[in-house]
Amino acid sequence: MSTPTRSAQNLSVPITGGVGASPDRPDGILKVRGEFAYSSDLWTDDMLWGATLRSPHPSAAIRGVDLTAAVAMPGVYAVLTHDDIPGPSKHFGLDRVDQPVLAIDRVRYQGEPIAIVAADHPETARRAAAAIVVDYEVLEPVTDPRAARADDARRVHEDGNIVRYAKIRRGDPDAVADVVVRGDYEVGMQDQAFLGPESGLAVPAADGGVDLYVATQWLHGDQRQIAPCLGLPADKVRLTLAGVGGAFGAREDLSMQIHACLLALRTGRPVKFCYSREESFFGHVHRHPATLRYETGANRDGKLVYVKGDIVLDGGAYASTTTAVTGNAVSLGAGPYEVPNVTMDVWGMYTNNPPCGAMRGFGSVQAAFAYEAQMDRLADALGLDPVELRLRNALHEGSSMPTGQVLDSAAAVREILTAVRELPLPADPESVRDPLALPGGAGNTTHGEGVRRGVGYAVGFKNVGYSEGYDDYSTARVALRVLGGEPVAVVTTAAVEVGQGHVTLQQQIARTELGVQKVVIPPAGTGVGSAGSSSASRQTYLTGGAVQEACRRVRQRVFDRIGGDRTLDLAGGKVVTVAGETVADLVEVLGDDTVAETVEWHPRRTRPLDPETGQQTFAHLQFGFCAHRAVVDVDTELGLVKVVQLAAAQDVGKAMNPEAVRGQIHGGSAQGLGLALMEEIQVSGGKIRNPSFTDYLIPTILDMPPMAVQVLELADPNAPYGVRGAAEPPTISAGPAVVAAIRAATGRPVDRVPIRPQDLIG
Repeated sequence: MSTPTRSAQNLSVPITGGVGASPDRPDGILKVRGEFAYSSDLWTDDMLWGATLRSPHPSAAIRGVDLTAAVAMPGVYAVLTHDDIPGPSKHFGLDRVDQPVLAIDRVRYQGEPIAIVAADHPETARRAAAAIVVDYEVLEPVTDPRAARADDARRVHEDGNIVRYAKIRRGDPDAVADVVVRGDYEVGMQDQAFLGPESGLAVPAADGGVDLYVATQWLHGDQRQIAPCLGLPADKVRLTLAGVGGAFGAREDLSMQIHACLLALRTGRPVKFCYSREESFFGHVHRHPATLRYETGANRDGKLVYVKGDIVLDGGAYASTTTAVTGNAVSLGAGPYEVPNVTMDVWGMYTNNPPCGAMRGFGSVQAAFAYEAQMDRLADALGLDPVELRLRNALHEGSSMPTGQVLDSAAAVREILTAVRELPLPADPESVRDPLALPGGAGNTTHGEGVRRGVGYAVGFKNVGYSEGYDDYSTARVALRVLGGEPVAVVTTAAVEVGQGHVTLQQQIARTELGVQKVVIPPAGTGVGSAGSSSASRQTYLTGGAVQEACRRVRQRVFDRIGGDRTLDLAGGKVVTVAGETVADLVEVLGDDTVAETVEWHPRRTRPLDPETGQQTFAHLQFGFCAHRAVVDVDTELGLVKVVQLAAAQDVGKAMNPEAVRGQIHGGSAQGLGLALMEEIQVSGGKIRNPSFTDYLIPTILDMPPMAVQVLELADPNAPYGVRGAAEPPTISAGPAVVAAIRAATGRPVDRVPIRPQDLIG
């Protein structure tokens, strides 16, 4: 087209809601009003309902399965077992393909699926599943992950009980320190406790494939696992994201996905699954419980000399992400501190306990509880302030990690510790007169006579993105066109919105890069290349980088249409000079054309740890850091705890959406507090004892204290916009800070979380 005439007049309209702003979420009003469509709301007129028969035993051989009564029930359209799986694979798995779609000859955990049913009513489906008769030979379960390491231990899988053993050997293993502290610690099994249960709708397609609408964290990861089990090419297994009611890691693994597709293809009808709350506890992975043994040595000036750690992670019956969790625990297990000598051994184990996998901060959460307790014990032994000890040993830019990786961007441990220490403290406990503000709250258990206050600090850090050589990337397609007389950007990715606000972020980037106000985000699906999982604090970095690069390529193609001048910019729907002078109206430049670019964006490639030494100069892409200060009141007679304040300081590199960042810090802190004080799936003999929100407790608004938050923006020069993953670090440091405050209030060692009242009295 002809080059427009340059004009000195600037008629562009300022764009709002770009990078650095906090625009309204496009799904926010619907969610507040209760009008948002979640996956459990999916519906078609002719759909069937799916139900699952699950094992009541954590370990058993299957001698026979009788489907007769279930098949004979009116309204039942299909009853399937492993014999009905059409594909070349009857197993699936994120990192290791070790989990049967339906149990074959044995079950390895309570709740393992054995058969699935499709019926015309959900109650009919449930009754049919209950009518299936399974002949079990009940076996003794393997439930102690430490004991499972022994050569003569019963095997959960034929190839043994160790999913992964990882170690760090750095410096002198026989280094001597002036002061040494030791501790044994335990972290319980935490649930992600999302409110939206596992659900989805599979619809058979005319081409012999299937369309699956599902709440998940990784559309292409699901597709990769589903297709081989169905015997279909990947392009005939099409996934579209349905509304997600929370995730926090548990939706990385498959739940009902393959089951729904199998039944839909068998019956020729759409099939919907929606788990009950109780079934959800059996239908997804949980946080790895851990036992941790630490020895930490320092000189009398407070400089760390060595850290030795022995960590055992209970992965449950199948591998899930245990390999990655083990890698995080070993490489981050010495904490965000400079330590010249590190000996670290971490085992990720198979047991017949419930399967464990991804949960916010995985691997780092367990290690932080131990290494931060050790720092407090060391400070006490040295007669130092706990914050001062941490400051003397804090990682910083240029520091070397225990893996040998040198930090090549800001590691703001000193900065965030200083910032959180300077935040205002709450009112003195003697001035508190409201019983609701005391331990026990509305129970009116105390008027303050046995209440002691404590203050505690903790620092946490976490790798961002996939590590250890995984080819991490994301794909984005950006199209610029004229709709309704105005320029509109359409940003298409497979990045999953799990509540973290990524749909808002994509709009913000497109507005900033393309200078248009209206940005459309179609539903995420497998029709575009993979965006990876919404996990590992990676989507802002990875998909944000892909969207940014695609936008910039579109922008250059627009400039090419009017001569390719690289001094131009887009703003307010106009092509402008760097001085702000309007060159052309974007509507005129585009005309009836669509300018589109698709980008597969790769960050710097990481490399695997050396299996013998754990050394690697670039094992992790990036790190995120957060520090907390907790103030607690403890009723030392009843063992009740009231968290009076949580203060947090976190370096996010760039606050792309400041309100969303603060929301992440608040939410992550709540989950850390929950693990410290109340959240635990109680497992006995391999069986879950509390599969409900009546007995599995999570923090409510009355449990969460006021939060003072300081957000630092120390840009990472290697990341788009300088961002640093923000979602996970708050969960890592919040819990240890609460526990440290409780130790300060009570003088008790507190070596297990969650803390129970009986741990604080007697």
